[in-house]
Amino acid sequence: MLLDERASKIRLFIMDVDGVLTDGRIIYDNFGDELKFFDVHDGLGLALLAYADIKTAIVTAKKSKIVKRRAKETGITHLFMNVADKGKVYYDLLKKYNIGHENICCMGDDIIDAPMMKKAGLAVTVPNAVAEVKQIAHYVTQRPGGKGAVREAVELILKSQQKWEDITRRWLG
Repeated sequence: MLLDERASKIRLFIMDVDGVLTDGRIIYDNFGDELKFFDVHDGLGLALLAYADIKTAIVTAKKSKIVKRRAKETGITHLFMNVADKGKVYYDLLKKYNIGHENICCMGDDIIDAPMMKKAGLAVTVPNAVAEVKQIAHYVTQRPGGKGAVREAVELILKSQQKWEDITRRWLG
């Protein structure tokens, strides 16, 4: 199946955080609090998915106040933290929305993301992903994790669904 055909069927976008929404580095301040850097283009991309009526989910193995805040700011539909079995969350969402595998895009960068990515109709990863995940992926973004990779995947989906121009017209005129 062609990439555009896969992207045209997406109704749910599931993503990891570290290495996808961030560059994968973890920074601690003097108080032991974790810091993460997010890309503003990724943030707007997630908001654009909401305009297109595409549901979003973050599925991460860690618990983080920063991720919770970012999910709220960008309109993420579902946030799952402290997840050991990402495949289970994938199936729970599949059932909740009564959709098929072909309607799900999963974006991850490490082997913990593989159970979701292997089933998804569109599996996306970043250039800095581990080799095993790159082998599973239908698409490897040009942009690295934390630096616009999510936005690139969002644009691929919205353009494949012929929604990009309608959505961006509100700003571009």
